[in-house]
Amino acid sequence: MIRGWYTGASGMRAQQWRLDAVANNLANVDTDGYKRDVASFKAFPEMLLRRTDDDGVYKHPFGSADAAPIIGKLGTGVELNELFTSFTQGAPKETTSDFDLMLEGRGFFAVATPYGERYTRNGSFILGKEGYLLTKEGFPVLGENGPVNVKANNFKVDADGRIWINAAYQDDPELMVGREANLWEDPVLLDVLRIVEFELDRYLEKQGSSLYRESHTSGPAISMAGEMRPKVLQGFLESSNVDPVVEMVQMIEVNRAYEANQKVIQTEEAMLGTLINQVAKFG
Repeated sequence: MIRGWYTGASGMRAQQWRLDAVANNLANVDTDGYKRDVASFKAFPEMLLRRTDDDGVYKHPFGSADAAPIIGKLGTGVELNELFTSFTQGAPKETTSDFDLMLEGRGFFAVATPYGERYTRNGSFILGKEGYLLTKEGFPVLGENGPVNVKANNFKVDADGRIWINAAYQDDPELMVGREANLWEDPVLLDVLRIVEFELDRYLEKQGSSLYRESHTSGPAISMAGEMRPKVLQGFLESSNVDPVVEMVQMIEVNRAYEANQKVIQTEEAMLGTLINQVAKFG
């Protein structure tokens, strides 16, 4: 009966991990570029149950048989196997802002932080005081030549991630104020967005603020070039890939599974109490 306590407790602990993942997904359902967490589990080794009153082998006219045959299996609990990130594509959301970028397909934007290079799918960027393209947390967005300095909203990003600026207003970006967007003359290539991928991106480590860092399992960042690069959409953002309906259904499943494991422990406790308080009297 003591084994039943451990089995039930392991099930409750597993559902706690799953609930944490579901709650985090629901909390970020409106976060641009957020990728849902998924908890997977594995069972402890199962034990084969045999009849214990008999032992050995007995003979019969057709041969021999085991006197203690297997009569079933006994589970010994469950544990968290891994908590990984699902990088399925989120739905596009049009914003018409030149500072909003979206990746259509695999890959990540690279940003510079005080802790080293980090990666994100959230393309909601802003213009810094010194003209650098920044995340909302103030981290510079990286191009192939370093932090991207666009000076003002006189830039365009094509599907290949190339950043073009208007040569006519390159020296004085303030001249672009009040001008029509189609007054571009002789665009100049400023830089190309640094877009990277990983061998096993599901094992990237989340750091908050929609940032990821590489891990030993994910492997180092690999720059994407040529046809391998995803399509870049300017004026769009990638929505979260969390489906609220699916997450709510999973939350209900978690609650019911948790209560079932809790009931197992309560039943085991009642059985043990009966064994000690009543059966032992007649021993």
